[in-house]
Amino acid sequence: MSQSVRRQVLNAFKKLHRTRQYVFHGDERALLAGRQKINESFQQNRNESNAEEIQKMIQLAADVDHELRTNIIQAQKKQDDVYELRITPEITRLDNVVFNPDAVIEPPRRRKGDKTTECCGGAAMAALEADGNSRKK
Repeated sequence: MSQSVRRQVLNAFKKLHRTRQYVFHGDERALLAGRQKINESFQQNRNESNAEEIQKMIQLAADVDHELRTNIIQAQKKQDDVYELRITPEITRLDNVVFNPDAVIEPPRRRKGDKTTECCGGAAMAALEADGNSRKK
């Protein structure tokens, strides 16, 4: 293994450990489990000599680092039904859309020239309706 590849592997290893310490700060169990998993994964692939496979694993480590930093939120129970969340600046935030229970969802419009009334010529829907009517009786 060349020195530059060795340096990249070592940098990926160190970065994963720094990310583990940052993301799971204060959670000893998660810190220990993360440490064991990272060390085990790198130890398993220690003798890999194929440069292409090594680059794939380095990319995987970078992807895991990104996922940990952007998708992990710590929650700590404070009281019954009360949790404190530790949300870091890197966490991906999405817009919340308020649910409207009175919303009317329109059925999809039919395409021009679509002459079929239902899927499969309507036979499947007719069978379901007949089954539903027989159960109502």
